[in-house]
Amino acid sequence: MTDDWLADPTEESVWRPWRLLQAAMDAEIARVYADARIDGLKTNWVMELIRLDRRGPMTITELAESVQVTHSAMSQKVAALRAAGWVRTVPGPDARSKRVELTGKARAVVERLVAEWRATEAAIAEIEAELPYPLSRVVTDIEAALRRKSLHARITERLAEDPAWP
Repeated sequence: MTDDWLADPTEESVWRPWRLLQAAMDAEIARVYADARIDGLKTNWVMELIRLDRRGPMTITELAESVQVTHSAMSQKVAALRAAGWVRTVPGPDARSKRVELTGKARAVVERLVAEWRATEAAIAEIEAELPYPLSRVVTDIEAALRRKSLHARITERLAEDPAWP
C-alpha cells in the first residue's frame, strides 16, 4: 500500500469551498433577520413563506412543485415550519392531502421577508457585476455540463476504476 491510500481525501476539496461560501452567505442573511429581531426564522424557509403569501394556501405537493423540491423534503420542511409557528395545516381537497397556510406570526413579517429577498437579490447582482464570470453563468454552465453527463455517471465511472469500490 502506498501513502496515497493513507491520505485523508477530505483534506483537499473542490466542493467544500462552494459549500462554505454558501453557508457564509446564508449566515449573513440570518444576521439580517437577527438584527431585525425576526426570531426563529431559518433562511431556507423564506421562499416557502413568501410563496404561500403570494399564491395563497397550497397542498404540500403544490408547494413542493412550486419551489422545485421533493414532496418528502417539503413535508419535512412544513413540519418544521409548523413546529416553529410559521404555518399551519388544514384539511385539503381530499382526505389524504393537507393545505399549508401562513399563521398570523408569518403574515406579520412576510412583507419584511419580501423586502429582504429583493435586497439580497440586488446585493448578489452587485457582487456578480464585480466578477469577470458571474455566479449565474457558472450555474448555467454547470447545469449544461450535467446535462451532457450527470454527476452520478461521473462519480460511478471513477468508482468503477477504484479498487476500494468493489
